[in-house]
Amino acid sequence: MTSTTEHYTETLAMLSEGSVHRRFDPFLDIPWDDPDFAVRPDDERWILPTADPFGAHPWYRALPREQQIRIGMWRQANVAKVGLQFENILIRGLMQHVFTLPNGSPEFRYSTHEAAEECNHTQMFQEVVNRIGMDVPGMNRLTRVLAPIIPLVPIAFPTWFFVMVLAGEEPIDFAQKAILRSDGEMHPMITRVMQIHVAEEARHISFAHEYVEHHAPKLSPISRFALSVLTPITMRVALWLIAVPPRRFRREFDVPAAVFKDVYWRRPESRRQLTHGFADVRMLVEKAGLMNPAARLIWKALRIDGPPARYRSQPA
Repeated sequence: MTSTTEHYTETLAMLSEGSVHRRFDPFLDIPWDDPDFAVRPDDERWILPTADPFGAHPWYRALPREQQIRIGMWRQANVAKVGLQFENILIRGLMQHVFTLPNGSPEFRYSTHEAAEECNHTQMFQEVVNRIGMDVPGMNRLTRVLAPIIPLVPIAFPTWFFVMVLAGEEPIDFAQKAILRSDGEMHPMITRVMQIHVAEEARHISFAHEYVEHHAPKLSPISRFALSVLTPITMRVALWLIAVPPRRFRREFDVPAAVFKDVYWRRPESRRQLTHGFADVRMLVEKAGLMNPAARLIWKALRIDGPPARYRSQPA
């Protein structure tokens, strides 16, 4: 066993131990029936914080309080729905990957731990949607159509699948950490759900980073080049599919097209979030040998280029 393989195996074992000894249950560790967790349509804690790209826009801040609350509730419910839909796709892909693993694979145990935790996350997110009580769609229609296909990717190109995992997890993790670090007061149900999600996603993101960094250098030159080009495209497409609210949101709240374009991603503040949100991934692709002249051009063309993070979860 080489030192690199030994480090990889030890890291996965450490992540597995973390899943055993530091885990959460969505119905034991969240006080859903606490009176402070009650959902009221006049609760100003539903107003989006300025750390949220939509909450920071002057158009939103100028709306009447009642409308700000309604939009905040709808957005938090839809973010939760998107989260559980993404986790569902991830679970199916992980199980497909596990099905193909040989005996003795160090990835079997942790992949299964992660799938179990993601199942808990789907329950947690759906409970949020149910309690808010708004019939939100989650992802846009195209993503829901593609959802049965994505979990098949591990059969042919498992390393790309774990890039897809990061494409979904990194932007959500970045956004939630930014909100948790902000000074704004949020509804405590949302705060608690975010705290649990961020804590467990740290392990999941670490696993995906370790997987790509360990396996990408072993790919054939053609496959490695293909992955280097696919990575920035996957990041940008996934961000559009996951982060941008569906058309129903714009219709229901009569959001001007110019405002929507500002938020996604024309305003300087939004552009900075777009760049900073992928700093960890840029660090990974440098380490994994997936940054070459062609890939660098694509990162730049998609406007998600920038300096890599110096360390994981470096604050923007």
